[in-house]
Amino acid sequence: MQHSLLDRIYLAFLLILIVSFGFLIFFISYFTRKSLINEKKNTITNEAQLIASQAISSYAIGNMNAEELSNYFNYYAETLHSDIWYLDEGGTLIASAVYFGTDLASHDDEKASSGSASISILKNLPSNIYELDMAYDLHSNYYTIGTFYGIYSNNVISVNTPITFTDYSEREKNKSIGALVIHTSSTDINEALRNIYTISFIPCLIIIVIAFALLQIISFKVIRPIKKLAEVAEEYSKGDFDIKTGVNSKDEIGQLATSMEFMASELSKLEEYRHEFISNISHDFRSPLTSIRGYVTAIQDGTIPPDRQDRYLGIILDETNRLTKLTQGLLDLNRLEIYGPYLTLSDFDFIDIVKTTLNTFEIKCIDKNVAIYLNNHAEATVVTADKTKIQQVVYNLIDNALKFTPAGNNIYITINERSDKLVVSIKDEGIGMDEMTQKKIWTRFYKNDTSRGKDKAGTGLGLAITKEIIKAHNETIKVSSKVDVGSEFVFTLKKASDDATHTGETQILVNPNNQL
Repeated sequence: MQHSLLDRIYLAFLLILIVSFGFLIFFISYFTRKSLINEKKNTITNEAQLIASQAISSYAIGNMNAEELSNYFNYYAETLHSDIWYLDEGGTLIASAVYFGTDLASHDDEKASSGSASISILKNLPSNIYELDMAYDLHSNYYTIGTFYGIYSNNVISVNTPITFTDYSEREKNKSIGALVIHTSSTDINEALRNIYTISFIPCLIIIVIAFALLQIISFKVIRPIKKLAEVAEEYSKGDFDIKTGVNSKDEIGQLATSMEFMASELSKLEEYRHEFISNISHDFRSPLTSIRGYVTAIQDGTIPPDRQDRYLGIILDETNRLTKLTQGLLDLNRLEIYGPYLTLSDFDFIDIVKTTLNTFEIKCIDKNVAIYLNNHAEATVVTADKTKIQQVVYNLIDNALKFTPAGNNIYITINERSDKLVVSIKDEGIGMDEMTQKKIWTRFYKNDTSRGKDKAGTGLGLAITKEIIKAHNETIKVSSKVDVGSEFVFTLKKASDDATHTGETQILVNPNNQL
């Protein structure tokens, strides 16, 4: 069964909470248990020191016998709810008071209420501690938790407290006279830990419930929109680009939804672009092929007399050249888009490229009565680029400007410098473009002339090739335009390290009025 993203988040969140609270409770219980045991050990040690000072010291000097010492221990055993053993220096059990088991049966009710009645003595007390463990250490203050060598039915805390005595008769200070071993139940500690578990479980459960409630709210704000986006994306994959996401938030998900709707809008235009591309290429190939076929047929059947065939063969050659140019343009553009252009970089003066290129437009400018002005505001115009391809860029942009500039208007080529860049602007006073057209001009075969009346010779590939060449140089090209005002193309080139310099000047390179 496939789990949704929300299911995975719920499971992960629940697992994180359980593990986190599990570790928290473990560490709390561990350190609490350790703290309670240390506290109990310190309490018993203090009581043992008190018993030693009040009773065992009397026994050591002969003022109290073993039986009287045991009776004295009974009081403390009942008070501390503990068994008390006194071992001499040789490990012999001298006196004891048994709280667990049957010796203090009169206190069964009290033991039951305190939880110690569940502990019983399984075997007789040893006469010497070394019967239980030959390595037993009488002279260290320490504690153990367990059944104390199987004597007790349940775990007890056994505290060994070494006893010292100052024997003034022998002038011996801190003389070891054995140890006091006190066994007390760990039931109260276990009960405290159970209370901690109970107290911790309820808040943890409440926190988990609150956390899942908050997670539900978050899922409504985040997961549901994502799920909606996934459903919309699936519809887009089926070709239905009209459906909307319905997500209007201002966060990242809202931005994603807006991007998806924009993508769908662009993809919906793909079919239109495809039809337009087929229509364009069909028209551009069909027109010269129709002309070639017509003239060849007319020559073959004698419609065109031999004395006039040279003229029509020239037309056929022009149409063939047009087809060759169109085919080569398609191949070049396809190669540029797939592999990128092969650049042969060199340092050259960009002004020379502009002047050389403009010489090829002199006759067209004179015929159309359009002037081209060069405004150079850069001191250094030597650039590092592919000279041939940059000349192609300049040619394509000037040719495009000349096509759409009416007679009597001007074209301006402006050169500025910015840091290590040369900024080139080619601006015309032509028909201009709307915003939608500006987005399409970089598309192959796109022509801003649906009637084909103004530019029958163009292939619609010039600007697409221009953009790929500039892109290959890691430079930028932009267009800005207004309808009936004109268009401006601006691109950048990297200046050479050793720049030639030109004085800022304004030149009229092509002026039809002066018939240059």
